[in-house]
Amino acid sequence: MTDLPELETDPEAVADRRDEVAGAIRDHASGLARALARVQGGDYGRRAFTTDAGEWTLKYEAGDVEFLLFEPRSGEPVYVVSTKQPPEPDALALAARDYAAFVRAFDAWVDSLAGALDDAPTAFPEPTDTSDIVAERERVLARIREVCTTMVGELDRYEGDQYGTFTARVNGSRWELKRDGAQVSYLRVGGSDGIYLLSQYGPPSVPDLKELAPDVAAFVDAYNEHVTELTETAEELEV
Repeated sequence: MTDLPELETDPEAVADRRDEVAGAIRDHASGLARALARVQGGDYGRRAFTTDAGEWTLKYEAGDVEFLLFEPRSGEPVYVVSTKQPPEPDALALAARDYAAFVRAFDAWVDSLAGALDDAPTAFPEPTDTSDIVAERERVLARIREVCTTMVGELDRYEGDQYGTFTARVNGSRWELKRDGAQVSYLRVGGSDGIYLLSQYGPPSVPDLKELAPDVAAFVDAYNEHVTELTETAEELEV
């Protein structure tokens, strides 16, 4: 049997050295990613840095490096750090030779931000207190809820169903009072995408309440007319 030539270079040694270099860059780039995330803010982001040999893009996610891409001025781009397979040894070697230049570009960018906030003001006017506005809103809403609770109580008495609604059109808008037994479920103005004056989700805005509160009386009048019609109908019943 003819003797086969032996490999002059051990592939395992090449792979081990590739993993060693890639791991060292990843560990270092992780620190850069954390620093970039702190400066830019947020859990996700990226930034590109230019060197004489090409462009580097550092992308971070959840404060750690997601990928580090090197795009040389000539040749194919290489993901020096990524969540996929490690780069080819020759591509990694090309990127590794420029990695120090990338770090210097990163440092230069950070240095350029020094003093950027020196003149930024930190003294601001005191926010106006809203407690009186909120208290007034609660007072108006409490009265609206009181009236509507009386209405749904009466509706529950004669309709007999556990759930129901009373609707009326006021100044061109559809008002809907929904009840759950004798309790108010909601008072909504303007259909399914409208404004909830009463609901389980929270109060309306003060501007919305200011606009719609004057129409509550007309809505109650519409209810009273509805009850009057029912009363007249009942009086006409014969047994």
